[in-house]
Amino acid sequence: MLDQIVELIRLTATSIAPEVLAALKAGRELEEENSAASAIYDQIFENIALADNNSLPLCQDSGIPIFSVKLPSSESPSAFTCLLQEATKIATEANYLRPNAVNTLTDANSGMGIGRGIPQITIETWGQSGIEVGLMLKGGGSENVGVQYSLPDSELNAERDLAGVANCVIDAVFQAQGKACPPYFIGVGIGGDRAGAMKLAKAQFWRPLDDMRPELGKWEKDLRAKLNQLGIGPMGIGGKGTVLSVKADYLDRVPASFFVSVAFTCWAYRRRGLSINGNEVRYA
Repeated sequence: MLDQIVELIRLTATSIAPEVLAALKAGRELEEENSAASAIYDQIFENIALADNNSLPLCQDSGIPIFSVKLPSSESPSAFTCLLQEATKIATEANYLRPNAVNTLTDANSGMGIGRGIPQITIETWGQSGIEVGLMLKGGGSENVGVQYSLPDSELNAERDLAGVANCVIDAVFQAQGKACPPYFIGVGIGGDRAGAMKLAKAQFWRPLDDMRPELGKWEKDLRAKLNQLGIGPMGIGGKGTVLSVKADYLDRVPASFFVSVAFTCWAYRRRGLSINGNEVRYA
């Protein structure tokens, strides 16, 4: 199973999932032909092709590996954690990942791509016989521009309602400009406590791009249209294709608090999946 996990890391680091590529192509169609924005999109597509054809990382920042795992009860979570850590080491040695694990107190690099909290691993035991492994590579640039708000916010004219939440997201994207390599994919977490709201915002990046939920689907679509009116464009040089997806969810809250967390991914939205059931192995 180690080889399959290493291959999952390689695929995630060096290739874009089909649904993300389709979203990028749709963003390219928003731009005028022969514009600087369309040229940036074309460079992105050239980058994707070169990385895929040569098994090279899509970006020099290969990100924090975030694993989300579903295991049958017959499997040991601690043993599987060790397997994921070993696969991360091997993938780093193979240059699919950069050695990104740096000790926060000493600034020393482990050189192996693993460290305290890296990779991030969440394991859930489920009642099925197969193993499901999701992997996301989350770059530092997009992490840096993530932000949290507490409503009401008079400066943003943001009350404790969805209109106020939208004002927060618009402000977050406006403040980010091109710092985190747009076009962006945005996750929004509403309610809960501080930690829960940001965790929920980042959890939106596991959702399929065509996932439209009844409660917030129209709101997400309308907000994306407003964000693209900001004119930030790919890499912040101006254009209409600034945000390619907005996904949001909410948690109940206590009356005293109303948090809004906004998470970003850059254009290199690196997310893949692996399913293992007996001798059947499938990558998505």
